Amino acid sequence: MLLEDDMAVTDVAAPLAISLAAVSRHLSVLARAGLIRQERRGRVVWCMLEPDALRHASIWMQGFGQFDPVDVDALDALLERERNA
Repeated sequence: MLLEDDMAVTDVAAPLAISLAAVSRHLSVLARAGLIRQERRGRVVWCMLEPDALRHASIWMQGFGQFDPVDVDALDALLERERNA
């Protein structure tokens, strides 16, 4: 949503099926990570993307594409065998 424009925290939360407090906590984590910036304007907290930080994060995450996808069923079977051993 923030790709399109800066948004108030309440506007970010409006379409989501979680509480405003939960959305605020998630946004605070993103702000601490430097991926977004939050700014208080009067009584409203606005969120803005930090494109350079997102670019660095995207480059870092692309490095994980070199690994094979995890076969969750095989992992579950392995854990079950280990538990029963």
